[in-house]
Amino acid sequence: MDQSDQNLINQVPTAVDKDLANKSATNNIGYVTAVRGSVVDIRFADDLPAIHTLLTVSDQQQLVLEVRTHLDSDLVRAIALTPTQGLARGMSVLDTGEPLKAPVGKTILSRMFNVFGQTIDQQPAPENVEWRSVHRNPPALANRSTKSEVFITGIKVIDVLMPLERGGKAGLFGGAGVGKTVLLTEMIHNMVGHHNGVSLFCGIGERCREGEELYRDMQAAGVLPNMVMLFGQMNELPASRFRIGHAALTMAEYFRDDEHRDVLLLIDNIFRFTQAGSEISGLMGQMPSRLGYQPTMATELAQLEERIANTQTGAITSIQAVYVPADDFTDPAAVHTFSHLSASIVLSRKRASEGLFPAVDPLQSSSKMLTPNSVGQRHYTLAQEVRRTLAQYADLKDIIAMLGLEQLSQQDRKIVFRARRLERFLTQPFYTTEQFSGMAGKTVSLEDALSGCERILNDEFKDYPESSLYMIGAIDEAKMSDSASVKTD
Repeated sequence: MDQSDQNLINQVPTAVDKDLANKSATNNIGYVTAVRGSVVDIRFADDLPAIHTLLTVSDQQQLVLEVRTHLDSDLVRAIALTPTQGLARGMSVLDTGEPLKAPVGKTILSRMFNVFGQTIDQQPAPENVEWRSVHRNPPALANRSTKSEVFITGIKVIDVLMPLERGGKAGLFGGAGVGKTVLLTEMIHNMVGHHNGVSLFCGIGERCREGEELYRDMQAAGVLPNMVMLFGQMNELPASRFRIGHAALTMAEYFRDDEHRDVLLLIDNIFRFTQAGSEISGLMGQMPSRLGYQPTMATELAQLEERIANTQTGAITSIQAVYVPADDFTDPAAVHTFSHLSASIVLSRKRASEGLFPAVDPLQSSSKMLTPNSVGQRHYTLAQEVRRTLAQYADLKDIIAMLGLEQLSQQDRKIVFRARRLERFLTQPFYTTEQFSGMAGKTVSLEDALSGCERILNDEFKDYPESSLYMIGAIDEAKMSDSASVKTD
């Protein structure tokens, strides 16, 4: 057993400590009949605990189980939320009579939690909190808002070509190492500053190092006072990783419904939620469906996603990183996630290799907000023209590779020149990568981004080198950088 496992075992979950076990309304006691890794069968002589009820082991109060199925009239099968070392047949199990709960209240801001609502930032537990069940229903249709508003991020390529919806769900699709986490972190930095709301970061099955680095970065940026972080790391059991998303949504719903504030919920990575559900399904002995995923994948994902909604009192806007296995967008996990999203931001490994960051593929990405009624006629027309120019350039690349640029017609050459300048203008230096790139981060307003695209399409910058448009903010910086380079020469 390594040190991290031992530390996890030594922690006593606040929501299921000895006091709660002693106060159990049922005082129902069962006995372990089988242990198969994280799956435990328990026999109860009296009443069976309800599905989703938490159970604790009498001899090891820190060992927590969640009831998943009733096998027969006196036998339940539970999944462990904590490591099962030391668990043996015949041990007595206490029925707490309550489901997993998460703390809510103003005092949870600027704190970092695990799935049990314990603080993991080495500071005392927050005071004056209320504990709420993580199993909650989505808001009723009558309570949902019917307004569609654009959510400005300050990132050019997103605001121009795939605008996000306030109260909507956006997916960041990409394989390993193309910049999903960096883009999420940049959005936190940009939006917390301009946004009179709360940001929640939910890490599902990601690296422990990333959580620690994010906490330090947010602290240095001064945005922690309006932020809550939850982590179910990749070294934790699948049940813990599966439930951390529900805990984060319970906190987000408190700020939306009770505090009447807008919430930005960032999930890294929603694929790990599906993966954890698949692991649990396999452990429980369910027959797998296509490519080994659980047969209930669509239902489990919908139960989580449908709670992210825009109501009369506030909105939960969600941006979710979606790992795409082997860059295969037909994978069932990616396909089911697509169906819930109002915007899809697809990251391209090819663009990343060319140094075009953020590595967003403008032709594969899309947003349902990009309509004249939502963003206005000028924005819609410009976005379509930018997309058309980039699509024509993509079609011409094969001809250029075989015959060279000189063989193109004068009109096609103009398209290539515009497209290459647009590609470079849509790059942007990030605040969160300053220490690596040496370039100061920039936030760009929607008007500056649209104006820049419009001026490039009108050939105003045809005599400027492509490099002058690379990694700048507003378009006028190209003229400044070009004049500076002339002076240097």
